[in-house]
Amino acid sequence: MAGRKKWSDLTREQRTAVVVAGAVELVLTSIALRDLARRDADEVRGPKLLWRASFAVQPFGPVAYLLLGRRAT
Repeated sequence: MAGRKKWSDLTREQRTAVVVAGAVELVLTSIALRDLARRDADEVRGPKLLWRASFAVQPFGPVAYLLLGRRAT
């Protein structure tokens, strides 16, 4: 894997971007999980278990749930 960089190879700006992106993903996933856990099944479009599994696909799963998975209450 010639194209793979080590953490020490990254510039300070690149390291900051990685940390910020990771923090944003963590916050989005936490918000989505909390919202999903508090909603009744009839307030969610599709099976809750499937949405929970989709959160593993970062950052698309949590964003998709927050934008598309919730029914208006």
